[in-house]
Amino acid sequence: VVRIGNTVRRPVGAWTQAVHALLRHLEDRGFYAAPRLLGIDEEGREVLEFLPGTAMPWIDWPAVMRSGDGLRQLGTMLRRYHDAVRDFVPPANARWRNPRARPWTGAELVRHGDFSPFNTIWQGDRLTGVIDWDFAQPGTALEDLGYLAWYAVPLSDDGRARQYGFGAEIDRAARLRALAAAYGDVTPAEIVHGAIDVIRTERDDMVALARQGLEPWVSFVREGTPAGFTAELAWIEEYRLSLLVR
Repeated sequence: VVRIGNTVRRPVGAWTQAVHALLRHLEDRGFYAAPRLLGIDEEGREVLEFLPGTAMPWIDWPAVMRSGDGLRQLGTMLRRYHDAVRDFVPPANARWRNPRARPWTGAELVRHGDFSPFNTIWQGDRLTGVIDWDFAQPGTALEDLGYLAWYAVPLSDDGRARQYGFGAEIDRAARLRALAAAYGDVTPAEIVHGAIDVIRTERDDMVALARQGLEPWVSFVREGTPAGFTAELAWIEEYRLSLLVR
């Protein structure tokens, strides 16, 4: 992936047609947080609009994410995306980056598939962009929301929270309530349930696709990611009640 001027050039794959249809739909619906599709270049790479700003770092989050309204902005942005995508119908022959993705039935929606703080762009303390749409696939709104909560609340142990810059003051239950309120029409308990479902599915897909020799899942398994996901699931189950305390 390279930046050239005000564009980003990325390799294409079997999933590209479906993702491009999604991006065109989002532009038509006025969801301008996603990069605009600008075409295919002479080397066969997709050309996307470069979204100016700063990506959320993997460690040492800025104050907007730790004590500001970053979580609220993320929940609101995800709801805006879901509202924009609800009437999207993928191409009849759509293929997805995850070969184990559920088939399109029209009963759900096409979720982002990797909606975490790390795939968002910020200008100062303002969330302005959402990137990395390659893992879009049919699913539920709660899967996207649970995935976001897993990283952004975070629904994980104090070691992960300290990496992000939180201290002993972190109130996960309050952050979970704030995310639910920002997204709207959902309870913290439903978000936690969605997180458990999506983490379990991601882990099982990872193992199955690695057995087929497919990247990036082979590398994920080699790095021990499935065991990490299993540990995260156990943590959520152990602390589920405290996550829901008002």
